[in-house]
This record gives sequence, structure tokens and C-alpha cells, in this order.
Amino acid sequence: MSQERVVAFILAVVEIGKEYKVVSEMTRVAKEEGVDIEAYVVYGEYDVAAKITADSLRKLDKAVTRIRSLPGILRTVTLVASG
Repeated sequence: MSQERVVAFILAVVEIGKEYKVVSEMTRVAKEEGVDIEAYVVYGEYDVAAKITADSLRKLDKAVTRIRSLPGILRTVTLVASG
């Protein structure tokens, strides 16, 4: 039996000029927390979009909590997916 994966999407508004630094820091935090991440600089209402996949809700929560408090991030929206 395979373990269920938990997926979340984070949309972030960041300080001007900090977009690539935030993506880099998100990737670092995800690696430290043992979760998978795809993070991109995007254009529109949000500056960074990331998809995080974890093997437990606890790991996901810990990673998202750390990411939300990264320097340069002004505001986030987190969407937890089911499926």
C-alpha cells in the first residue's frame, strides 16, 4: 500500500526585486523539511507560485509555516489540494 501524498499550493506577494531570492529560499526550506517543491516566479497578482508535496500533513504544515515567514514575503495564500 502506498502512502498518500499531501499537496498544497502557495501563492505569494513578495517585496519588489526579491522574487528569485524567495524562490531560492523556498527550495532550501523544502529540502530541509523533506518535502518536494516546484516554485516559480510568476507575473500577475502574485509574484511567486509553488506546489509542495509531502508524505504527511504534519510535514506539509511545518514547511508551509516556515516558508510563510521567509524574509521578503509580504502575503501568502495557501491552498491544500485533495484528490
